[in-house]
Amino acid sequence: QNEDCVERVGERMAGAFVVSSGGAARGADVRARAEGRCGVAMGARFGQQWSTFAGAKARVAVQAPRRARVQTRAKGAVGTKMAADAKEIKVAVLGCTGSVGQRFMELLGGHPWFKIVALGASVRSAGKKYEDAANWKQAVPIPEYMRSLVVSECDASLSAFDDVQIVFSGLDNEVAGDIEESFAARGKAVFSNAKNHRMDGDVPILIPPVNAQHIDVIPQQRKNRGWDTGFIVTNSNCSTAVMAIGLKPIMEQFGIDIVQVTTMQAISGSGYPGLPSMDILDNVVPYIGSEEGKMESESKKIYGSVSDGKFHDAEFVVSAMCNRVHVLDGHLEAISIKLKKPATPEEVIAAINAYPSVTKNLGLPSAPANDVVYHTAADRPQTRLDRNLGNGFTVSVGRVRPCNVNDIRLVCLGHNTIVGAAGGSILNAEYCVVKGLIKS
Repeated sequence: QNEDCVERVGERMAGAFVVSSGGAARGADVRARAEGRCGVAMGARFGQQWSTFAGAKARVAVQAPRRARVQTRAKGAVGTKMAADAKEIKVAVLGCTGSVGQRFMELLGGHPWFKIVALGASVRSAGKKYEDAANWKQAVPIPEYMRSLVVSECDASLSAFDDVQIVFSGLDNEVAGDIEESFAARGKAVFSNAKNHRMDGDVPILIPPVNAQHIDVIPQQRKNRGWDTGFIVTNSNCSTAVMAIGLKPIMEQFGIDIVQVTTMQAISGSGYPGLPSMDILDNVVPYIGSEEGKMESESKKIYGSVSDGKFHDAEFVVSAMCNRVHVLDGHLEAISIKLKKPATPEEVIAAINAYPSVTKNLGLPSAPANDVVYHTAADRPQTRLDRNLGNGFTVSVGRVRPCNVNDIRLVCLGHNTIVGAAGGSILNAEYCVVKGLIKS
């Protein structure tokens, strides 16, 4: 499984400082913790916090490792209010016993909008309670209400899936394609981690902080495939997600002609049980099957535009060299870029610091305080120290400096099993709810 799976839980933290038209007032420090999962319904608490300032043009400065000021937006308020007001949306997880599936189960354990009511896996697991079917490998217990859920086969016609509106797919590439289509054909919103549909002409590779507008292709997808309410949205490859989020402020401000990237990817990306110890201990493996091609093709679609129901690739080139290294979670990427518009390192850093907290402004309950942050320390970001930033949803950038070959070189880091996998799918589903594509 190259779709970068699972292992660890972070803490959701947000320290809010609200500046009203009359002056500055420090907001409440919110810490939401849920046993067995990395977050609970912060949305409602943020909605209460912001309502005090509803009459003013509030500005929010959120401290992660850095401070960034963003304008609060009406659509964000709408999204967070849904956490308190909306009816729970019933969801299913396919491939629930595997690495990506287990990460879905963990992250959805205390979700304010979504409730798991059905599970799908292989014939071998079907008919068993989840706690008996899954060889649980997470650092926290199985969320309590999920233990007794009975696993079904991944058959969209089964009654177990009748009431489900959202299907999160952690299925392996070998079986994902047809199964995901069958669920979409029955009216389900399918959010896939597999590669099968990523390059389809009517399926978005969605990353809300990068290309939220790509969701506009869904009506055309439904028309093309004869689906009334169902649709498919995919994640990108995990390493592509880290690069796409990390470079987005630069792409938007200056444009990019060339990207040369060398990855140092965690072993959790190969699934469980992963690489044999004799292959990875005291070693770096300079090959990850099909990974380089994914980074080079998917990024052009992600950064491209959509019009008249069609995608148009961005005009730049990517050269990727992917390596497996001996760390558990977190993908580190050394990147050199040639810009369309000249910029100094200071201007690039300023663009990163000024980039808005897109997913937070949209009101997505799993959103971090910042989608991307810049580290000023010369030796950061580091995998062990920074992968859990923003509860694993934040991408870190550091070491911006001149490049002797291109224009700028830098380092990006992201949590491959959260923002690069199941967590990314959950953000995608939350965004589709906010956009009205899924009714609560």
